[in-house]
Amino acid sequence: MTETPIERPKKQRRYYSGKKKRHTLKSQIIADQNTRQIVCTEVGNGRKHDYKLYKQSQTPIHPTITAEVDTGYQGLQKAHPNTEIPKKRSKKIRLPKQINKETNGYPPAGWLSNIIRKLKIFRILAEKYRNRRRRFKLRLNLIAAIANLLTKPI
Repeated sequence: MTETPIERPKKQRRYYSGKKKRHTLKSQIIADQNTRQIVCTEVGNGRKHDYKLYKQSQTPIHPTITAEVDTGYQGLQKAHPNTEIPKKRSKKIRLPKQINKETNGYPPAGWLSNIIRKLKIFRILAEKYRNRRRRFKLRLNLIAAIANLLTKPI
C-alpha cells in the first residue's frame, strides 16, 4: 500500500488522507513473494481504508496461500484464515522485545517495500500527481508491467 499526493481537488473530503495529512490517491499492490512479480494493483481515494480497498478489488486468494499483510488489513483473517498479521501493542501492555525483533522486517518493511521502491523510481508515483485521476490506474498498471519485465526471478 502506498499513497501518491495529488493537487487539491474540488471535492476535497473524498481524497483527504488523515494519515498523510494531504490529498492523496491510494495504490494497493499485491505481489508474489517467490518471483517478486506484481500480480494485481488497485487504486482508490486517499480516504478509503486499506481493507475496503482490498474488498473493492475483489482479488481472490487461494486458501493454501499464506497472505502476509500489515495491520491495515484487520478483518482479512475472517475471510481468509491463512493470513498473518503482525501483533499490535495495546495502550497498557507493551509487546516483549523478542516479538518486536521477530516482526521487525515483517511484510511491508522487507521485500514488498523494495517492489514499491521500484515503482516509485518512476516519479509519477513518488511526487505530486497533476494529471487526470481517471488515468492513474492505467499508468500504475503500465509502470507495474515495466517493473515486472525488469525483475529477474529468484
